[in-house]
Amino acid sequence: MSRLQQFILPDLAEGLTEAEILQWMVAVGDEVKLNQPFVEVETAKSAVEIPSPYAGVVTEILRDAGETVDVGSPIITIDTDPGGAAAPPVPPPAEAPIEAELPSAPVPDAGSNGAKIGETTADGRTAVLVGYGAKAPTTVRRARKGGAPVAAASAAAPAAAVAVPVPVPVKAPVAAAAPVVAARAGTVLAKPPVRKLAKDLGVDLSALVGSGPAGSITRDDVQSAVSAPAPVAAAAASAPVVAPSAGDQRIPVKGVRKLTAENMVASAFTAPHVTEFLTVDATRLLKTVEKMRESAEFKGVRVGPLALLAKGVLLAIKRHPMINSSWDEANGEIVVKEHVNLGIAAATPRGLIVPNVKAAEKLSTKELAEALVDLTSTARDGKTPPADMSGGSFTITNVGVFGVDTGTPILPPGEAAILAFGAIKDMPWVHKGKVVPRKVTTLGLSFDHRIIDGELGSKFLADLGRFVNDPKGTLLAWS
Repeated sequence: MSRLQQFILPDLAEGLTEAEILQWMVAVGDEVKLNQPFVEVETAKSAVEIPSPYAGVVTEILRDAGETVDVGSPIITIDTDPGGAAAPPVPPPAEAPIEAELPSAPVPDAGSNGAKIGETTADGRTAVLVGYGAKAPTTVRRARKGGAPVAAASAAAPAAAVAVPVPVPVKAPVAAAAPVVAARAGTVLAKPPVRKLAKDLGVDLSALVGSGPAGSITRDDVQSAVSAPAPVAAAAASAPVVAPSAGDQRIPVKGVRKLTAENMVASAFTAPHVTEFLTVDATRLLKTVEKMRESAEFKGVRVGPLALLAKGVLLAIKRHPMINSSWDEANGEIVVKEHVNLGIAAATPRGLIVPNVKAAEKLSTKELAEALVDLTSTARDGKTPPADMSGGSFTITNVGVFGVDTGTPILPPGEAAILAFGAIKDMPWVHKGKVVPRKVTTLGLSFDHRIIDGELGSKFLADLGRFVNDPKGTLLAWS
């Protein structure tokens, strides 16, 4: 008998709730093999090709290219036994109700239980992408303070799962949402990323009516709540009405650009930014780069000023560890990171992303140069995995490649400092008592003033300036 399998869109990175289908690599009637990439999707972090967990023939493509699809929605149907008789498609496993206190317990991926992709595991599940399993049908709730642990699933849970409300705007709640509110008994259903966004924007989740599954609060609900009607009306009354032009271009804000915008707004209005500048003679830095390129140790390695500057950053962080830290609002703590996950801001066709080199302080200068080349080339190709864009602790943005002198960069969320590396230009400079042309650059350091005060920021920037002015001498002095 024919068996039709529907493939659901998995969570391609922790906490992401949707993805846009960029292109289908198969069409209806095509034969697909196990683990063959069949669709490319873009999340808020990167573009990803998804391999097929089934072998068979495509019978139906459920979502078109360009559509934004919620995680857990079916996107394609594959006939795993095309020679058999027709049978109804097998629906994807039902997800557990969204819990307010704690997300569903992770399901072991295909690699952890011994099953290969496409096989049925001992618990009856079909192994899909490694690390991307569908959620288990049960959930674990954290015990409330001062009380007994909450049951994994209550009698009201099925009712909440069935009574899915019609999505409605936050500003006009309707009666259809009432059963869902009652079913959750005063709790607020929202995923951790949505809760963080609401906290950063100062939105009270309990005052919102969710438009997501089972009445859960979504990102759009939170963002809609930020737009208060009164200021908008006042602005509309005072601002002149400008008719749109037929030649205007409208670009949807989604994917990487949408996440970047949210992060920058949250960072700019959460962390008190301070920026300091230092103009420094980089002539010796460039001479050192030239000698490195000519040496046998760096043969075949694309080494540039950015790689050597990055080495200086790592050495300066070692002297001032507080630079490599983050502010933990929930626990009232400053977290000084064990490793330096060095981020490099990269401009891509889909927007700005900041992949990072994990534990960069452990790498030699040659290894660091190779890692930076791989990082930036992968980013420009749009193939950066989500793991490479999480966990950053210090970032460098190289605005000098665009001929810009310097800038006042905004901190990536969760980081305490970011460095702008300006263009290296010929300028008159006092060197050995004479005004002569030298290679000069300006460094701009933005930092979180809750963590880094003026003295610490100034000392770090001054040390970095010493390194740029004399890399070899400083390296010997600090080693």
